[in-house]
Order: sequence, then structure tokens, then C-alpha cells
Amino acid sequence: MKLVLDTNAYCDYAEGVPSVVEILAEYGEEIFLPSVVIGELTYGFMKGTKRAYNERKLREVIEKLRIEIIDINVNVARKYALIYFQLINKGRKIPLNDVWIAASCLEVGGTLVSSDGHFEAIESLDRLPTS
Repeated sequence: MKLVLDTNAYCDYAEGVPSVVEILAEYGEEIFLPSVVIGELTYGFMKGTKRAYNERKLREVIEKLRIEIIDINVNVARKYALIYFQLINKGRKIPLNDVWIAASCLEVGGTLVSSDGHFEAIESLDRLPTS
């Protein structure tokens, strides 16, 4: 299974949360990380007191799990527009970064690993909740 990690799923894995570690071990044939998630993580690292440690750990996890990074390209941007348009028409807004994460997930045909329930508003998104 192709798994795409949301920011909270990466953080849970990095902290050794058993349920997330098990999901990645059991289902993670291929693991992806949207570039938007890297942006969110990096912002969090900048605000914290362990920036160098967290950045090093991110690089190590990416290498260890052979995570592929999903860059934003024209196809992802079009999927973003479609998702955002559909959400607005349904009267359901979610954080814009999460629309980008969902679009990235759809681009690779992956299953999103996330504890954020608002992803349920995106009907075309395959999701594996962590809690």
C-alpha cells in the first residue's frame, strides 16, 4: 500500500507512537511525504528548542524508510483546485495546507495516514485514521 504521511502521522512515528509505527510497518510498501508537510515540520522545528535534532531526525527517518517526497507540480495544483472547489461548494472548508496534502496524496494514488478528521470531507481521498 502507498502511504502518504500527514504532519501528525510523521510526528507520531518520530515519537514512536505504537499505533502509527505498526501502521507503517504493516501497510507501508511505499511511503510518501508531501513537501507541504516538510514545510509544516520545518516551521515547527524553527519555533522549538531542538531544531537541529529534529531536522536531523527527519532526514534519518526519510532515509531509513526510503520515503519519497511529493513535490507540488502542475498535476498537484490542479488536484488542489478541484478539491478546494468541491469543498467550497459543499460549504466545508479545511486548512489550506491540508488541501495541498490531500492533492499530493491523490497525485500518487496513496492512502493518507492522519488523525485529522476534517479529511473526511474529501470524498475522493483514501484515508487511514491513526486515532
